[in-house]
Amino acid sequence: MSGEFDLIRQFFTRPAASVDIAVGDDCAILTPNAGTSLAISKDLLLEERHFFSDVDPESLGHKSLAVNLSDLAAMGATPRGCLLGIALPRYDADWLAAFARGFNRLADKYQCPLIGGDTTRSEHDIVISVTVLGEVTQPFLLRSRALPGDDIWVSGTLGAADWALNLLLRQKAGEVLSEREIQALHATRHALEWPEPRVSLGLALRPLAHAVIDLSDGLVQDLKHILHASGVAAVLYESLMPVNLSLPDDDPQQLRQSVLGGGDVYELCFTAPRTARAALQAIAASLPVTLTRIGQVNAGQGLRVLDAAQQDISALPAGFDHFRPARRRKPQTQK
Repeated sequence: MSGEFDLIRQFFTRPAASVDIAVGDDCAILTPNAGTSLAISKDLLLEERHFFSDVDPESLGHKSLAVNLSDLAAMGATPRGCLLGIALPRYDADWLAAFARGFNRLADKYQCPLIGGDTTRSEHDIVISVTVLGEVTQPFLLRSRALPGDDIWVSGTLGAADWALNLLLRQKAGEVLSEREIQALHATRHALEWPEPRVSLGLALRPLAHAVIDLSDGLVQDLKHILHASGVAAVLYESLMPVNLSLPDDDPQQLRQSVLGGGDVYELCFTAPRTARAALQAIAASLPVTLTRIGQVNAGQGLRVLDAAQQDISALPAGFDHFRPARRRKPQTQK
């Protein structure tokens, strides 16, 4: 069995030309570019809370960094580096190699090198903590600058990750999925396990958007953060939602829950003035990424969502609650 330092050298020590000192000393050292401020974010992923024990480790490595890069995207920040803390119940070279491959490939894509971190042994579950560092210039993209009259936009499509999660939960509870459900799981699972952070979009939105948030816990729940921070109200139109085309339409209630309340989306939701519509469509075509206008900001308080008949949806879906009991409980046995 390899020790901590062998593990770090084998899987997590790589060149990092964009920083002064990377892995190998007590601290990493980087010099911010002139005129920029540091943007810093951290996410924690717990086994059986945020990912299943049998998840593909390469996809887990990718997602561990992607969810953090999504936070930088929402701030319009350029990635500079990241830190990884990981606790494992046992040393598994194949698992670590796959995890590192997924993590490092995404780090290379967005020029966000791993510049430090820590490893240790856990008693039962895998614990992953990633901190990202980025650079941003003023004016910053914040949640608190939405204005009455703004359009509300969302990137990409909605619902696939939550749909896949629900099918996996049922499968792991012992249910036998129908052939159609198995096909739906195959079509949506990539969205759950391989989210793509919208870093380029976040940078492009800096001169146009008023308020931005990444959709980690669900559209309704996360948009409410913008409304609360900005002191405004909003109306959304269910008929305008960019529903992922892989989702079946034979369960309207589940479809609504996945689209409006489903987490693990990692798309950007933002507000922008009406005068920015043409520029935003040009950005969508150039990246390319789908941008959909789904509502507008109003004066006042609260969020309304209108269905296809222009009637208020009275019970809006709840988003992900990090302190809700775990998705499923597994026996606490040593691995």
